[in-house]
Amino acid sequence: MSIAVYPGTFDPITNGHTDLVGRAAKLFDHVIVAVAASPKKKPLFPLDIRVHLAKQVLATFPNVEVIGFRNLLTDFVREKQATAIIRGLRAVSDFEYEFQLANMYRQLAPEVESLFLTPTEHLSFISSTMIREVSSLGGNVTKFVHPEVAAALAEIHGYGQ
Repeated sequence: MSIAVYPGTFDPITNGHTDLVGRAAKLFDHVIVAVAASPKKKPLFPLDIRVHLAKQVLATFPNVEVIGFRNLLTDFVREKQATAIIRGLRAVSDFEYEFQLANMYRQLAPEVESLFLTPTEHLSFISSTMIREVSSLGGNVTKFVHPEVAAALAEIHGYGQ
């Protein structure tokens, strides 16, 4: 069985992330969406909430599993017996950082391939950072995230939808 891991902080998960999961789910028998604890990034949502939201959003994909993790990604990938790490590229500006990450992964786990996927054009500008910013200022993010995520953002920012 082919297994891929799609890691990220997913703070919050966006429609762009969902698009990439759908693309990966067509290529692999099993896709693990690995939600990183990432305490240094100081996420808006705690890990358990990010995992819960991702599970809600991705429930329609039968071959996708959502798991939170706190260890080194390459150790997690080995533990799950995955052969690929999926990374998303929204724009050329993402490439340099992602290229460096792929080279590091190759050094730490040479048996694992890094694969880059791009989202549908109309989703290519969406980032979790932008979603958090727009939402924190009371902006409507319902075009960019699942309704469950929009509700969680409204709740954490203290306003109604």
